[in-house]
Amino acid sequence: MPDKRDPFRELDEFLERMNEQFGGIGRSLEPGLRQEIRVDVADHGDEIVVTADLPGFDRDSIEVRLDDGSLVLDATTESEATDEGEEAGVTYHRRERQQRSVSRRVSLPAEVLAEETNATYANGVLTVTLPKQSPDDAGGKRIEIS
Repeated sequence: MPDKRDPFRELDEFLERMNEQFGGIGRSLEPGLRQEIRVDVADHGDEIVVTADLPGFDRDSIEVRLDDGSLVLDATTESEATDEGEEAGVTYHRRERQQRSVSRRVSLPAEVLAEETNATYANGVLTVTLPKQSPDDAGGKRIEIS
């Protein structure tokens, strides 16, 4: 039975390919909806390491998940825009920083072991280490030819 198509995943992959081809022009068509997360995807032989720049976000506002062969990164930060006001003993004469949301789906070049994946976040840099799945881990079995 063929796999069920996921048009949203296909659209994300298409936009990612377009972004790679045109250097970010696709994101300018979606103001405020989706901002850029720059990533490095490195293959270290037995593991894949994804490093993402997420400056200005709190650790608790970042979501990392594996979804159908892709690593999905989401982060949100919020603050209210006002001209003047006081909050926690601080007088603001102008506050312009507002809600910011970023998201990125990164296709992984190999199957990974989800239960052994870990992530760290320090100084605005998220590092996700994804151990690769070997054919034996996938429940595969070598078949001898007689």
